[in-house]
Amino acid sequence: MKIALIAHDEKKDDLLRFIDKHMDFFRNQILYATGTTGGRIIKHTGLDVKRCKSGPLGGDQEIGAMVANNTIDCIIFFRDPLTAQPHEPDVSALLRLSDVYDVPLATNEGTAEAVLYHLSHKDRG
Repeated sequence: MKIALIAHDEKKDDLLRFIDKHMDFFRNQILYATGTTGGRIIKHTGLDVKRCKSGPLGGDQEIGAMVANNTIDCIIFFRDPLTAQPHEPDVSALLRLSDVYDVPLATNEGTAEAVLYHLSHKDRG
C-alpha cells in the first residue's frame, strides 16, 4: 500500500510517536512524505521514505497530483488546527482531491488509528 505522511510543524513529533507505535504496519508499506516530515521520519525510524518537496514549497501539491494519478492509497496528515498555515490553499486542495478520488485521509491520531485498523483488517473478511 502506498501511504503519504504529512505533519504540520507542531504535529511532527506526534506523527513520529504514531509511526513508532505502528512500526510493524509502516515497515511493510511504500511511504511518501513531504520534505521536512520525511526527513524526520527517516532519521527517527530508518524507514525508506520517498520525499517530496516541503509542504509550503509544493509538497502538498505533489502528493495531491499523486492522488489524482491514482498513486496514493491513503494519506495520514497530522494537521495543526490552531496555527494558521501560509500554504492553506494547498492543504485545502489536497483535502478536496482526497474526497474527489475517494482516498482515505486521516487528519488526526484518532482517525489515523481507525484507518490503520481498517487497512490492517480489510483482507481478513
